[in-house]
Amino acid sequence: MATCSNEDHKAKVEGIKASMPSDDKIGEMGARFKVISEPSRLKILLALSGGELCVEHLTDAVGGNQSAVSHQLKILKDNKIVKSRRNGKNILYSVSDWHVLTMIGVAKEHLDCNE
Repeated sequence: MATCSNEDHKAKVEGIKASMPSDDKIGEMGARFKVISEPSRLKILLALSGGELCVEHLTDAVGGNQSAVSHQLKILKDNKIVKSRRNGKNILYSVSDWHVLTMIGVAKEHLDCNE
């Protein structure tokens, strides 16, 4: 195995090590990506990017059935990505972690990238 003697690389590595999140934080990041990577949850988040909606209208927006949408909303809520509030008889859902929408926006933008 060859040994690299580039001092710039050594300095970069030290900077990388200093800014690297803990293993616990890396695990949290991976779990967050896993939650939002499921297609039906991704659709729900894209629908909610326009503002809060009730389950009935979310179901209409993303397709599928109300039971499945409710199940996915629970997962998103359990992971603190979506929040809900009661408005009379309806429960309205909205995005609670706007950073997630930023990540989704970057991914969506990347789809159109010609690089």
